[in-house]
Amino acid sequence: MHRTFPILIALFFPIQDGISAEPVTPTDSPIVVYETTEPFDDIKSDIELAITGRGMLVTNTLHISEMLNRTAADTGLETRLYENAEALEFCSIMMSYRMSKAHPANMATCPLTLSIYRKAGDENHTYIAYRRPAMLGDAGSVAADLTKMIDDIVQEALE
Repeated sequence: MHRTFPILIALFFPIQDGISAEPVTPTDSPIVVYETTEPFDDIKSDIELAITGRGMLVTNTLHISEMLNRTAADTGLETRLYENAEALEFCSIMMSYRMSKAHPANMATCPLTLSIYRKAGDENHTYIAYRRPAMLGDAGSVAADLTKMIDDIVQEALE
């Protein structure tokens, strides 16, 4: 009986290392969303590390929740949407080249953006969201590679 106990624990409580998180959105959704219970600042830092670890720079941080809160009174926006929300912009020169080679207008896909947010009233869940790329020309493989790169960044941050 005692020998089977660790096996039962392993079956009912699998180790999370190496297990990929799954999006909370449908597979055909134009926006991919992941949910975690990790703190906002930890996830943001982990995403930044995953981006820079691939040789890219975070070129801009958009402080979405601060902007909405700051302008709410002047614009009549009464409903608070986020506890915290930021979008990180970054770019891959190799992906930019491949996208532009497929069609020059694909440069509109850059910069790439990963959004991190916590909904108002919910300090227990952090969400990560990104857009699936839609491109012109013969960019099917580039779009797939770009989606995989962004998703790999998210997966690394969630490990």
